[in-house]
Amino acid sequence: MIKSPKKQRLSVYLDPDVMKALVAYAARRDQSLSLIAEAGIASFLSPDAAERQEAATTKRLDQLDRRMTRIERDVGISIETLVVFVRFWLSTTPALPEPAAQAARAKSSERYEAFVTALGRRLAKGPKLRQEISEDIGQSGHDDR
Repeated sequence: MIKSPKKQRLSVYLDPDVMKALVAYAARRDQSLSLIAEAGIASFLSPDAAERQEAATTKRLDQLDRRMTRIERDVGISIETLVVFVRFWLSTTPALPEPAAQAARAKSSERYEAFVTALGRRLAKGPKLRQEISEDIGQSGHDDR
């Protein structure tokens, strides 16, 4: 009969949240706290732990890269939308004579508030402009010629 080496005792202090998670996990698995803690430590110290950590980090970085790509796209759409609007507005809006310009300036605060209210409604209920624009302009099916 072969005797296995006797396990050694280790006393550790755990953060209360970590202890709660350990207790809950052990209960779900119907295993002892010691067995779960030993498996966790062994996993952490195993040679492939670094590979798993690298894989998890790579996955997270890929997710962040996709989010950044979407943000860059959305910012690009916003800038181009503003440019198109400003060019259109400047090319189609004639300068007002001075008496009318004074009246327009007086009315501008009210019109701005109405704009902000309309923008707030659109942002709250959508659809968002970025959702209306195809992810890949080439797939939109429109011919810009």
